[in-house]
Amino acid sequence: MEKKTRFPSPTLKASVPWNAGKMVGAKRALKEKHVWAIRFWLGSEQRVRDRALFDLALDSKLRGCDLVSLRIGDIVTSGQVRHRAMVVQQKTRRPVQFEITETTRESVRAWLEHRGGGLNEYVFPSRLSVRL
Repeated sequence: MEKKTRFPSPTLKASVPWNAGKMVGAKRALKEKHVWAIRFWLGSEQRVRDRALFDLALDSKLRGCDLVSLRIGDIVTSGQVRHRAMVVQQKTRRPVQFEITETTRESVRAWLEHRGGGLNEYVFPSRLSVRL
């Protein structure tokens, strides 16, 4: 008996996975030497906004969408950057409380002095904003 060979259907094509050759999944955490290298570079390049954003991201561990939606009143009381802040996450709708370290308070204070603004304004407005 002769064995029939199967030919692939002309409608079926070999598909390449979307993540072929790409790094997916959890990324490695930054090491302390990398954090300090980034802080040093941001400071030497006079990137006050980015330094405050970086430091606040490390302290709060918030998602990017939650960081950029922070208002000045969320982290400032009586003209001083708070030691602790509470934010309701957009994704989970759960409140998250975090401590703001002295280093972060200094960088946020420097940014807010440069930026100005009222308590209801965003801490980090868009860099493309014409209001700044």
